[in-house]
Amino acid sequence: MHRWRIRRFDPFRELTDINRAFDVYFGVRPRTPVPERTWAPPVDVYETRDDLAVAVELPGVRETDIQLSMAGDVLSLRGLRGTAVEAREENYHRIERWSGAFERHIQLPVPVQADKIRASYRDGVLEIRLPKLEEVKPREIKIEVG
Repeated sequence: MHRWRIRRFDPFRELTDINRAFDVYFGVRPRTPVPERTWAPPVDVYETRDDLAVAVELPGVRETDIQLSMAGDVLSLRGLRGTAVEAREENYHRIERWSGAFERHIQLPVPVQADKIRASYRDGVLEIRLPKLEEVKPREIKIEVG
């Protein structure tokens, strides 16, 4: 299944990109600093019978640079991904990988047991398991024969 990101059309953004391209071609340095890019790692949230599960793609992020917290029904994820190579910005020919600080806040669709949350990190994917409260778990009802 493919997920498409839809970006709102902004004609002024295209003009800014064209102007920047001309500036680069003619060797003109930007007069104002370029704003720092922010990024948000992709997140999947799904339910199993007993848990709510959250999977977050964080390639290139060290486990020690990830912070998780829970307040009410909101799971918060913060962290930092550094650049892979230390080079001055003017030495780059292309920068496509996102780096820097990131932050995600996920409102949980069902109540969970906050004291029993488990998180694991493997191959660049953070998996968080949030056990559902007993009262929201599906229960099988036995039918008596009378």
